[in-house]
Amino acid sequence: MRVVIALERVQATCSAFAAILSDGFVVMWGDPDYGSDSSAVEDQLRNVKQIEATDGAFAAILADGSVVTWGPTRGDSDFGGDSSEVKDQLQNVQQIEGTERAFAAVLSDSSRVAWGDSMCGGE
Repeated sequence: MRVVIALERVQATCSAFAAILSDGFVVMWGDPDYGSDSSAVEDQLRNVKQIEATDGAFAAILADGSVVTWGPTRGDSDFGGDSSEVKDQLQNVQQIEGTERAFAAVLSDSSRVAWGDSMCGGE
């Protein structure tokens, strides 16, 4: 029996992939040290509209405009996978882009929020 999964969008870190399924859920595979382990946030990964990646972390925009981030399970965690310092600002997000080790989000009022490694665009 052949199973077909409808992937809407796929993003990649250095060694992991994340894909949005047609139902808005996310699947990941690859090296957990580069973002394939989303167990800490998997209950939040519903109604995902966009995923972006840095070299070692992912960020997802949900249907309500909020953002969920995740990254390495051990080792170097400064890839932008921890957005806790800007979490309150990540509302009404329209777009996210990633660099090597940082993310930037554009909000509905055209303001921007960045996080991750300051040498790579994070603040």
